[in-house]
Amino acid sequence: MGQTTEKLEQFVVDVILDRRQGIRASMLRGFLGTMAHLYGGAVNARLWLYRNRILRERNLGCLVVSIGNMTVGGTGKTPVVEKFARSLQDGGRRVAILSRGYKSVKQPFLKRLAGKIQGKNEIDPPRVVSDGKSLLLDSKTAGDEPYMLAANLRDVPVVVDKDRVKSGKHAIGTLNCDTLILDDGLQYLRLKHRLDIVLVDRWQPFGSERLLPRGTLREPPKNLKRASYIFITKCNGEPNEELINRIRKYNRTAEIIECEHRPCHLEHLETREKRTLESLQGAKVGTVSAIAVPESFEHGVRKLGATIEATCRFMDHHRFTEQEIITFINCCVESDVDMIITTEKDAVRFPRLARMDVPIYFLRVEIGILSNEESFDQCIARICTPRADMPARRFF
Repeated sequence: MGQTTEKLEQFVVDVILDRRQGIRASMLRGFLGTMAHLYGGAVNARLWLYRNRILRERNLGCLVVSIGNMTVGGTGKTPVVEKFARSLQDGGRRVAILSRGYKSVKQPFLKRLAGKIQGKNEIDPPRVVSDGKSLLLDSKTAGDEPYMLAANLRDVPVVVDKDRVKSGKHAIGTLNCDTLILDDGLQYLRLKHRLDIVLVDRWQPFGSERLLPRGTLREPPKNLKRASYIFITKCNGEPNEELINRIRKYNRTAEIIECEHRPCHLEHLETREKRTLESLQGAKVGTVSAIAVPESFEHGVRKLGATIEATCRFMDHHRFTEQEIITFINCCVESDVDMIITTEKDAVRFPRLARMDVPIYFLRVEIGILSNEESFDQCIARICTPRADMPARRFF
């Protein structure tokens, strides 16, 4: 059933990205185009309702920083969230990250009911991936990105719930936080944002230029005007004047910061042994990934000097089975590769392996700012200026 669903998802993605031809693909594109017009109307109507205060946003009485994007997937948001959380924590703020937990799995109802009987306030409380002291959930229950953030930011609480007003209340009242980072929060309007950080991918700034479900845009590019700061991600040092000029048509005032996803080191999947990037020079490798833009990851591996002898791609957020990985390991053994490389986000979804005939490493990546770093520093300073030990006003 899972494989059938994934094949159907891949077919729809291929149709959206114009990779499929034929009568079925054309008919589906026509249907999706009609739905995109309806979706666009709904997006604009929803924004109008909030703008005119017919629908009311909630103010939890503490600072909320939203980090999001205009498109579906692939902008490299998680390392930016990590950088903001680390910088704000270093600046004295008590930070929590609120995530929707895309494709995470809820705890069984009976377990949640048992928690209620034991004195917890809710049958369905927010899932605390980390309380800032301990990692409490696995990647399946938490979701890929929240688990990865919690693992890398051991002193920052990470809370998962579709209702981020509820998770925000929990972070303030129970975890004693005074600053909330709303992961993937541009379209989440129920919770009032003080700052909107919007990411734009240098290579696909507005995706396929069409709205969902015909394309990959969540809302029209003109809505970029809501951004306080705009990060152009995945830069390579080349000028971005054309993209910046287009951004300025939609937003004339936001600070624009150019950044790159900077590889740091390789880390062994099980032993956590670290290897320098120089070990990829001249190496023959296999790559396996289940991310939105695998081409970007594979290009990065080649840029570090490796030759890719075998590659395996799955749908974004695919949870690997042991048999799938063992099959790919066998392929890599036949190709005589030196190692298998995956992404950090994919590493959290790997199963326990009975055998590892080829060493498997993930590529650790962090955000590096290439231009306008002073604006980032000023943004952090602006947030951290208020005294962090002042109690938050509560509006609930």
